Amino acid sequence: MAKALIMSGYGVNSEMETAVALKRAGMESDIVHVNDLISRKMKLKDYRLLVFPGGFSYGDDTGAGNAYAWRLRNNLWSELEEFMDGDNLVLGVCNGFQVLVNLGLLPAFGQKYDRQIALMPNASGVFQCRFVTLKPVAENFWTKGIERIYCPVAHGEGNFYCAQDVLKKLEEKKMIAFKYAKDDLSEAKGEFPYNPNGALGDIAGITSENGKVLGMMPHPERALEFHQLYNWPLLKEKLKREGKPLPDESLNMRFFRNVADYFK
Repeated sequence: MAKALIMSGYGVNSEMETAVALKRAGMESDIVHVNDLISRKMKLKDYRLLVFPGGFSYGDDTGAGNAYAWRLRNNLWSELEEFMDGDNLVLGVCNGFQVLVNLGLLPAFGQKYDRQIALMPNASGVFQCRFVTLKPVAENFWTKGIERIYCPVAHGEGNFYCAQDVLKKLEEKKMIAFKYAKDDLSEAKGEFPYNPNGALGDIAGITSENGKVLGMMPHPERALEFHQLYNWPLLKEKLKREGKPLPDESLNMRFFRNVADYFK
C-alpha cells in the first residue's frame, strides 16, 4: 500500500493536520524529521508521496523555506532525484511550496531543477491570515471534481512572481493548478483581500511540468470540517432554510481524496 512521508523539522507546524487529512482520505503516513532522513534512519524510497507541510522552517531566517531547501540539497539530493524519477508525488503547502521553489522542483521544465519562480513578501507588507477562495485552473488528478475550495492562508511571503516567458510556459503547459478568486468564482484580478498577497496572475498554486509536484500557498488541511470555516454559522442557516443537510466536512477533503486516489 502506498504511504506518505510528511516532512518535519525545526519550525514546521502543520504535520499533524496533514496526517489527519490523508488518513481520512484513506492514506497512511509517517511524520519524519529531516534529520532522520539524513541519518538514513528512515528512507525516502519506502514512500510514494512526499509532503512538505506549512510552518516557518528554521524561522525563515535566511528567507522563507530557504534553509530547509539547502539542508535537503546538501544532504539528500540524490535520494530526491531518484524519488522524482519514480511514479511518485510531491506536495508542498505554504512553507512547503517555498521549499519546492527554492529546490527548483517547481516548475522543473524538462525536469531541470533550477530556480525560475519566487514567492516574494506580500504586497501589503504584512503577514496575512484569512480565508480565501481558490478556483482550479488546470484539469488534472489534483483538481479532479473540484469546483472551488475555501481555506486559510497564513504567510508573509506568498506573492508569486516569475518572468513573463516563464508565465507563458506555465499557461501554455497548463501548469497553473489554482488561482485566487472572488466568492462568486470570478477573477480576483489582484484585488485584495481576494488575492491576499499580490500574486502575479492571481496564482495560488502550480504543478511541475510532468504534473507530479504541486505547490500551493493556502492550507486546505487547516479547514477539513464544515464548522472550521469562518462563516459556517451563516452557511448553516442558509442550508437549513433551503432544507438541505449540513455537511460534516468542508470541500477541502476532495483535494486530499484526489491525492490518495492517485495511488489506487
